[in-house]
Amino acid sequence: MSHALFAPHALLPDGWARDVLLAWGDTGALTQATPQSAPPAGTPVASGPLVPGLPNLHSHAFQRAFAGLTEYRSSADDSFWSWRDLMYRFALSISPDQLEDIATHLYIEMLQAGYTAVCEFHYLHHDPAGNAYADPAEMSMRLIAAAQRAGIGLTLLTVLFQDAGFDGPPARADQRRFINSVDGLLGMAAKLRATGTRVGVAPHSLRAVGPAALRELIAGVDVGAPVHIHIAEQQQEVRDCVAWSGQRPVQWLLANTAVGAHWCLVHATHMSADERSALAGTGAVVGLCPSTEANLGDGVFDAAAYTAAGGRWGIGSDSHASLDAAEELRLLEYTQRLAHERRNVLAAASMQAQVADHLWLGAVQGGAQASGRTIAGLAVGQQADFVILDTRGALAGLTPEQALANHVFASHGRNTVRDVWVAGRPHVRDCEHLLGRLACDRFVAARSALLAKV
Repeated sequence: MSHALFAPHALLPDGWARDVLLAWGDTGALTQATPQSAPPAGTPVASGPLVPGLPNLHSHAFQRAFAGLTEYRSSADDSFWSWRDLMYRFALSISPDQLEDIATHLYIEMLQAGYTAVCEFHYLHHDPAGNAYADPAEMSMRLIAAAQRAGIGLTLLTVLFQDAGFDGPPARADQRRFINSVDGLLGMAAKLRATGTRVGVAPHSLRAVGPAALRELIAGVDVGAPVHIHIAEQQQEVRDCVAWSGQRPVQWLLANTAVGAHWCLVHATHMSADERSALAGTGAVVGLCPSTEANLGDGVFDAAAYTAAGGRWGIGSDSHASLDAAEELRLLEYTQRLAHERRNVLAAASMQAQVADHLWLGAVQGGAQASGRTIAGLAVGQQADFVILDTRGALAGLTPEQALANHVFASHGRNTVRDVWVAGRPHVRDCEHLLGRLACDRFVAARSALLAKV
């Protein structure tokens, strides 16, 4: 059975087009994305400019429970590392039911913000005592259930975590819920893959996974499966890596691992020029999380230099300091303006190129690659994931290009996402998700119970 939608204005991979007829089958894969079309009688018409849905390539769902609640000075030198200690306190308390409720609300919020898929970087595997559940994949299955209930596309990244730092010191007591053997993790990934979920693996970081375990993990992964890793997020991490190996983190990874297009290096904030060039040459994706990186004081990724070298990138919400896809793109561009002291840094080569168009399409391409799913935009064979912008308010009277630019750079805290479709099915209609109110109530109850413990 065929399904169709007519869009007077749609952002295709090569730019804006008029009178686009989108059609897809029951699996949700696009069979047609044809501009300059006349819609068949009775074809529904998009109510505003239509853009491809954005993949969110980096999420820690459980951290939504304490987003915004760590904005106080907990030490004389507050940093990522002091924030991490607070985060661990929450991680030690969350139950499977609470995780599912938190993630369901989170994934609905993502949809309402314009994300249509998420890569979940999942390391909260065991019970609060650090013991495996009767089903070792219990917590992972709760994330799958949450994604299905919300309607968002999911790539589940099972995370290997073993050490408390470079050179293999044993994991800390407050990291006990994260620990796995390589065999245990690969077995879990195989079980999850059997559910039909897109599954990848993630060595948490070079400080949490030693060279031998990293080699064993990568050797056991299905060819082409997504591999994600935190890397070079903090200057202290770079210094520790140099002290351990004589090399910087990205430098060491590229010298010791066959990094390729199915890899995503999350953050990679602190790279030398040689590292940037070498990483760009691998075809891997850098996962940028501007709101979290700003919130944690990580530093500024040199996106201008990296993209000039041909580097691929995507965006993620990470710790969910923000859940606004447009805001992540805005922060990415604005940090470059602050660093380089000029405007419109990440525009395309054309003198008239709209920055918002270029950023949106770049994030779609990089996010699709990192997710390992066919969600790379409005083209035949890709999934029918798209967002319709709301032109009833502040976007009224604008051209499609202006509407997207306004959405990215001047939304003023108002949600300008009207409808969101995933795999050809509507999940957000008129800015609302059918389960939004109930999911929020359950999230608030879970968070209140956690706050009472910590």
